[in-house]
Amino acid sequence: MSATEFIIRRPDDWHLHLRDGQMLAAVVEHSSANFARAIIMPNLVPPVVTTDEAAAYQKRIKSNIPKGHQFEPLMTLYLTEATNPDDVEEGGKSGLIKALKLYPAGATTNSDSGVKNFENVLPVLERMAKIQMPLLVHGEVTDADVDIFDREAVFIERVLDPIRKRVPELRVVMEHVTTSDGVDYVQNGGDGIAATITTHHLIINRNAYLVGGIKPHYYCLPVAKREKHRLALRAAATSGNAKFFLGTDSAPHPNGAKISACGCAGIYTSINTLNCLAHIFEDDNALNKLEAFTSINGPAFYRLPLNEQRVRFTKSSTPINFPKEFRVQNDNVTVFDPGFELYWQHEAVKAEGV
Repeated sequence: MSATEFIIRRPDDWHLHLRDGQMLAAVVEHSSANFARAIIMPNLVPPVVTTDEAAAYQKRIKSNIPKGHQFEPLMTLYLTEATNPDDVEEGGKSGLIKALKLYPAGATTNSDSGVKNFENVLPVLERMAKIQMPLLVHGEVTDADVDIFDREAVFIERVLDPIRKRVPELRVVMEHVTTSDGVDYVQNGGDGIAATITTHHLIINRNAYLVGGIKPHYYCLPVAKREKHRLALRAAATSGNAKFFLGTDSAPHPNGAKISACGCAGIYTSINTLNCLAHIFEDDNALNKLEAFTSINGPAFYRLPLNEQRVRFTKSSTPINFPKEFRVQNDNVTVFDPGFELYWQHEAVKAEGV
């Protein structure tokens, strides 16, 4: 690969929040401009819990995709203790439902409907294993006695590993993995487990939101951890290991909801994710591994075809200017600031004869 230009398959985003209503209308174009497909999170209010609800949500998403953008929203269901295994199987066989999302109750934004008693969802997990539908886990416990920085490691020990032993054929994605513990577990966990890594967790550690005053626009869940964990994520993402792929967890909130006495968790990266990733992979002398992370490993795990369209990255001699925020309703949404200048830009490669 050239130091100033390279071409990869068009990327996908395997973990995305698009919200609904006016927020959906404002943000979907950022993802559809940069990605071919995205796994859409179901934690709306109320959550997307049935195949019919997912079909209606997908229709709303598609109606807001700008003309000329090629973008496929891949739908998921929110796993609850009342989820119907037959509905899950029918949704999977129809091709609409690609995965179920497990939120421990209270773990993150709009997760109040999540699972409290994991025994109650075993029939669904067993059906998912039978039809080979992945379970996407928000890998944190919410017990009051567990330190927030230990939630992921404790989740692996108390919840994830026991589930996988009870249902060994279940295919699992650890979403937005944030620790070396998570990386090690996925690397050593056999063929049935993979992990998404966010752009922001490759860039920030906990100093970003705690040093020099509280920085609400760097606050997310799972929270960014110590520097040693960030470095473990970087090593995993840039290794080319097929178990790790991009899931931005891009999560828009109005500034009024972020900058408050009880600010919302979420970082919005859909606009500049690919530019940030090119910078990261170049820094780590791994530009030749970027395509695997953004465009190959995810489809392989989900057993979907690779994108045929290509994207050309070129390095500018001057920094690229991204909007710091954008307007939604009567407020603004702040765009992730990586803390360094971005020089890599990208564009679709036109097919021959076009």
